[in-house]
Amino acid sequence: MKLTCLSEGRGFHFPSCYIIDVEGFQILLDCPIDLSVLPIFSPVPIDSNAISYNEESDSSLGEMKSQKTEMPLSSNNLIKSEPSYRIVESLQLWDISFINIVLISSPMSMLGLPFITRKKGFSAKVYATEATVRIGQLLMEDLVAMHAEYKQFYGPQETRFPSWMKWENLEMLPSALRDIVLGKDGSRLGGWVHLYSSLEVKDCMQKVQTLKYAEESCYNGSLIIKAVSSGLEIGSCNWTIRGQRRSIACLSSSIFLSAHAMGFDYLALQGYDTILYSDPSFHAMEDSETGSEPSAKDSSAPSDPSEVITKSLLDDNESLEEMEKIVFICSCAVDSVKAGGSVLIPIGRVGIILQILEHMSISLESSNLKVPIFMISSVAEQLLAFSNIIPEWVCKQRLEKMYSGESLFVHVDLIKEKKLHLFPSVYSAKLLSSWQEPCIVFCPHWSLRLGPVVHLLQRWSGDANSLLVMEEGVDAELALLPFKPVAMKVLQCSFLCGIKTRILQPLLTLLRPKILLAPDKLIRHVEFSNTTPFSVIHYFKNKTLHLPGSKLSFSKLHIAADLATHLNLLKLKGDDGLDIARLKGELLVENGKHQLILGNSYTVSTENHNNNLMLWGSVYMQKLVDSLQNAGIKVSSVDGDLLKYIVHIVEPHMALIEVSSSRSVISTDDEKLASLISGALHHCLQSI
Repeated sequence: MKLTCLSEGRGFHFPSCYIIDVEGFQILLDCPIDLSVLPIFSPVPIDSNAISYNEESDSSLGEMKSQKTEMPLSSNNLIKSEPSYRIVESLQLWDISFINIVLISSPMSMLGLPFITRKKGFSAKVYATEATVRIGQLLMEDLVAMHAEYKQFYGPQETRFPSWMKWENLEMLPSALRDIVLGKDGSRLGGWVHLYSSLEVKDCMQKVQTLKYAEESCYNGSLIIKAVSSGLEIGSCNWTIRGQRRSIACLSSSIFLSAHAMGFDYLALQGYDTILYSDPSFHAMEDSETGSEPSAKDSSAPSDPSEVITKSLLDDNESLEEMEKIVFICSCAVDSVKAGGSVLIPIGRVGIILQILEHMSISLESSNLKVPIFMISSVAEQLLAFSNIIPEWVCKQRLEKMYSGESLFVHVDLIKEKKLHLFPSVYSAKLLSSWQEPCIVFCPHWSLRLGPVVHLLQRWSGDANSLLVMEEGVDAELALLPFKPVAMKVLQCSFLCGIKTRILQPLLTLLRPKILLAPDKLIRHVEFSNTTPFSVIHYFKNKTLHLPGSKLSFSKLHIAADLATHLNLLKLKGDDGLDIARLKGELLVENGKHQLILGNSYTVSTENHNNNLMLWGSVYMQKLVDSLQNAGIKVSSVDGDLLKYIVHIVEPHMALIEVSSSRSVISTDDEKLASLISGALHHCLQSI
């Protein structure tokens, strides 16, 4: 097995990316794009001075070029062009035609998929859960729709290499922007690509095979692939891959108990040889953990790993913390509305949006406030409709609501009561006719560069009573740069997006893999003890890791009982305990298992004089001469050495036998004599 880490990822919106070579098949694990770099582009201006704004920027750039000075970071320094999008740059260097399988763990892991499915030579099988495929498709379609506004303003690109990528223009960028575009080592310019089209999204979706949780799919009769719930988002999963000689579980960002999605099915990861730890969330999560948490070697931690995990599930601290954050957001929103301001929530996590909607309606009702809630997105209606018809993908608490006759999520009731209004865009005539302030608006995009959020920020950024709720993962200073001066309140929140490091070792001890593949940076956060019942191998970005081979060097073959009863075993000479038999049947390969069954004809033999005999062993000269004489064949002489010798035969006819370590050659004009010599040779060898 070989593992290549193409990207370590950064939390929920930019998952990790890997190439895994299992039993000769190359598997691409996740295909994300890094949308956190979008703030380097200037949002499309909506005021009447847009053209003069651009001309002023161009003259400023020319002046800076002539002076060759470092440009101070301001809104004029942002790149005024149709945005490009950055995919995993190492994936660009990979030969797509050699990839056999693509596994998608979450909707965010799917956003870069059309970039590779549109490439010539792509023929891989793509697997994802049904919910991930539907939500991922809606997110991609919304991204294409929001990007269209840039195309309308800047016009179509005349070249695949935009002018802002020219080296002389990159050199004039402030260092903060230049580092984002090129990377600190200057290697990331090759990762920028033009966004796919809506037709390419549809074509991509046709290449995906959907699965349910715990549904097994067999690839090429060799690998069993299965998706199990990760609890991160509706439809998100961890992948397991089981082959003849190795099994691997891919442990991505997971949440034990979710308030909306089915919880983390960690028990389904037991019994696998190798666990790939691909959760990138520990970078941010460790910063928020207190020093009082028990470390991996803390003697106060329970020795039984199942006790640690069970205690974590019963305490439900993570879910309570998440709920407290959502309640706090809603209380801040109510305070802003009471002061006459509006609330803007461009959060990109579907589950978090559904929960905030639920608690926001409760907070407004308890405060006796009648404030409209708007959701503005080209896919808002489809997304909310889909989220209420997926009982098999939600948590137990949501299912109980459905069994009691309630809706899975509260937005269904809010829409019926006309408290929640859905609109495809800010230009919608129905939105303009029903618009009133103060209000609460949910809209994309969390980068603050695409979609309705740009227009609403330009409208409310100067209102000190208004509130902007942002996610962590984007540079707030850079994202808000085009809207300065910003008087509105800004609340930046982080949400649970992975396994806390304090529970990682007890979890892995419970799962009991033989090998743990972990990123090298994890060692800063988790110190595995010497008594850990598994080996820890660290991998590095863009370096291929070769794992030791399995002790099992051959595939297992299951022989049907009716065929096995016909076997006549022959004990091999010199091989203690090793028996051999000859048989004939039909080989079936199904669900990764090889089975031999009795066909229309079969052959079983321990002694056979036909030409179909399988022979092996060494031909000793004296034994051959004795065998020939017993058959009535007269040998005149024997010439040669230890490596090769020649036997001369004179009766009943002339013949010559050349014997070496690799072959025996009989030369004679008489077919009957040739048959007698062949039989004599057979008596000198082992046969079946």
